[in-house]
Amino acid sequence: MKIIIDTNALMVPAEFGVDIFSELSRLGFDEWIVSSGVARELEGIASRGRGKGKDAARVALSLVDRCRMIEAAGTVGNVDNSILELAVEMKVAVFTNDAELKGRLRERGVKVVYLRQRSYLASVP
Repeated sequence: MKIIIDTNALMVPAEFGVDIFSELSRLGFDEWIVSSGVARELEGIASRGRGKGKDAARVALSLVDRCRMIEAAGTVGNVDNSILELAVEMKVAVFTNDAELKGRLRERGVKVVYLRQRSYLASVP
């Protein structure tokens, strides 16, 4: 199954030490997708961020290479909107820890994967 990975989800390995790709595989996801907007957002955090967030963004950028990149319309401020549109259009799940985006995705019937108890990934239909 395919899954779109959000910016904050790519930062999970550096922030919490969770191997997201092993966890996604455990949940049955074998194709990982990142939008170009997420990559741009990570580049911005890595270059202008501070402390742990900056370090996590750098690690996340190195993980992007393991994912399929999809060109998506939208600026950094609209990354969530482009993820929502892509997920609905492609009929795929989304991995995010963003509470607002999770709610919007669920309203549209999109399966959501998220970090649970800072140690493993779980999903909601």
